[in-house]
Amino acid sequence: MTSGSNVEEWASLAATPSVAVVGLGGAGCEAVQDLLTLGIPGVQAFAVNTDAKQLLATGVERRILLGQRELRGRGSAGDRGVVLRAAEDAREELVRRLRPFEIVFLLAGLGGGTGSALLPFLSRHLRATDTLPVPVVFLPFHVELETNAGRRENVEATVDELEQMGGLLVALANEKLRRFATLPIHRVFQVRNAYLHSMVSSLVDLIENPSQISVDLSTLKRHLRLSGLSTLVVGEHHISEPERLVHQALSETLLDYHLSPSASALVHLDGGSNLTLQTLDRVLTAFRQRLGEPRQLAFGTRVRPEFREVVRLTAVIGGLRSRTVRDALTTRGRANGPVPAR
Repeated sequence: MTSGSNVEEWASLAATPSVAVVGLGGAGCEAVQDLLTLGIPGVQAFAVNTDAKQLLATGVERRILLGQRELRGRGSAGDRGVVLRAAEDAREELVRRLRPFEIVFLLAGLGGGTGSALLPFLSRHLRATDTLPVPVVFLPFHVELETNAGRRENVEATVDELEQMGGLLVALANEKLRRFATLPIHRVFQVRNAYLHSMVSSLVDLIENPSQISVDLSTLKRHLRLSGLSTLVVGEHHISEPERLVHQALSETLLDYHLSPSASALVHLDGGSNLTLQTLDRVLTAFRQRLGEPRQLAFGTRVRPEFREVVRLTAVIGGLRSRTVRDALTTRGRANGPVPAR
């Protein structure tokens, strides 16, 4: 028998936000603002920067200014070292404010000093708690890397650290935004951030809401422990074309990655009351073909009345090849989507 006090306690626990999005540096804070504009219910947002003017201009309520003594609120001028010193001084506060969350998305554009330094720093320290960090990196346009040695060094150092840590890593390549070259520049980055919004909201939905065939946070963490370096993909398509849904999620993407021979996938489908076992089977078969018979393939499903004729796919792809993001920094004109191991 359940008492009323127990129900109230459970309701309180269920209402506690378990996911945070954290903007690191200028580009990261702008991305968080776009996510808030699009709306992610139940997610708390933070902005962390060394530039006081940028921080004051952001619409994010929870803000942290680093390096006030040494940098005096004027930014890092691309110096990762000075940012790391400031981060170490504020480490206890940063971890204290973020460790209550089960998942923390860390958003940063790479190349400058603030985001490039804070991404691996916070990822490492949050890993020492029960919090799952999800670094989200915006890779610069190739021309930025080819004409600025300092920015390239910052990017490569950050990417190397993140890849060595393993776990979830979402790398969005600005170079792939060239397909929207005729749009105004601010709209191009809004397109990227809208794609990121779909990824964040899909993963939040995955862990926050129960499923018929359940995939919860413990399932996700166990999958990541077994899968090494991983990434997140999403897609949404008409229920009549499951194979097209898989192609969309894996290939029509702003992500850049290579697969190793030990690829794995954790797949979740949201669909209406007409979601069938046949549809699920066609999706899983398409994944097996695209990933080259993954060594691990887990799945979950959820029926959502509002989806009707549409199916949404959320998948964590594991077993990414080492240097997969590093190689994306120098590869021009590659086809979209995962490149299978050879």
